[in-house]
Amino acid sequence: MLKQRMSLIALGILSASTAMANDQEQSKGFVEDSHLNIAARNAYISRDYKNGKQDKAEWGQGFIGKFESGFTQGTVGVGVDVIGQYAIRLDGGQGRAGAGGIDFFKQGNGTTNPDGTANPGSAPHDLAKGGAAVKFRVSNTVLKYGDQFPNVPVLAYDNSRLLSETFTGTSIVSKEIAGLQLDAGHFTKEARKSAEGTDSGRLKSIDYVGGSYKFTENLSAALYASDMQDVLKKQYVNVNYVLVLPEKQSLTFDFNGYKTKLDKSFALENQGSEDARDNKIWSLGATWAVGPHSFTVAHQRSTGDTGYLYGGYRNADGIGDGGNTILLANSYWSDFNGKDERSWQAGYGLDFSTFGVPGLTYNVAYVRGTNIDDGSNRGNGTEREIFNQFKYVVQSGPAKDLSLRARASWLRVSSNADKYNVGGNEIRLFADYPINVF
Repeated sequence: MLKQRMSLIALGILSASTAMANDQEQSKGFVEDSHLNIAARNAYISRDYKNGKQDKAEWGQGFIGKFESGFTQGTVGVGVDVIGQYAIRLDGGQGRAGAGGIDFFKQGNGTTNPDGTANPGSAPHDLAKGGAAVKFRVSNTVLKYGDQFPNVPVLAYDNSRLLSETFTGTSIVSKEIAGLQLDAGHFTKEARKSAEGTDSGRLKSIDYVGGSYKFTENLSAALYASDMQDVLKKQYVNVNYVLVLPEKQSLTFDFNGYKTKLDKSFALENQGSEDARDNKIWSLGATWAVGPHSFTVAHQRSTGDTGYLYGGYRNADGIGDGGNTILLANSYWSDFNGKDERSWQAGYGLDFSTFGVPGLTYNVAYVRGTNIDDGSNRGNGTEREIFNQFKYVVQSGPAKDLSLRARASWLRVSSNADKYNVGGNEIRLFADYPINVF
């Protein structure tokens, strides 16, 4: 069904494009509009678990190069995109590497000890991978096939670790009407961010369709749907409204929601029952911005026969639709997405520009989740997290745009929810330097 919708959308977009403003006419050419950017990232994550589980930490230096050509001139523009990724392991050998939630460098298959215990393989010292895509543009609609970084609410690649996930397939992005973006895609392969080659895990294929529309400067909405072969179907909705207040103040309301339906065979294999198929999860956040300060409150609620499933490799039971496919308010170290979980957040942000330090920001949040059903029949579980982060972006000079982030989270999970989540202390240190070659 989604494939048919994609075909109809693509046909409608292309047939209507001659009546729209034609940005392709402004093309300067394949070479003239080309760009090469390199993102250099030094990243460290450590996790001190609190349930006796072995502590994990990984440290590495990564480089992600992106070459994006311009489009050839003419009615139909043609171009190419090339992706190259390379990482060096600085720390996190056997014993410290291998945490599903860190996943900088995938461990080898390992061996089994004589006593039957697992002896995990070692992590590689470095890894390199790449990919390419061909693209076509008619008016303001782009069709792309090949290796990509899809970033829609129902298929969002993970760029929050050392290197990035990539997906192989076809995407269509149309911006023919002012304020309206339409998206459709069909992807068949997923490349794990911590390994060379393509390791699709559960992903056989995923189709998605949807779009977002900016009604006014202050009101926007989005609606998307996806179908993962033999796994699940998912829908997403978003409404965002900004209320402008006097004296440079604003109040922002942001609603996000997912509805998921698992296939029967997948539910039986992974949830233990054909009836554990449905999940609805939503969040509503409100942020009051006044001067350099911002104050946030948010509520998030998960209902249905199972918790919210997403992602590929951060969690052992990931499904393959990207590690960032969780656009919800209460997603930090924990995603507060357990079965029947209800969570509240209180957050605060400070921009130090007013105090003479432009580029420096601080954010802190406290989230508490209750009513968690981890399937153990031990009552309603709870979890709570304190998240805080300093971020500084260099404003000028040779290191302009260098971003430094120091993040810490303290997560505690009750004993009757330990089948759902694991508590501990986490530290993340990231240094990101974008290099614009041309």
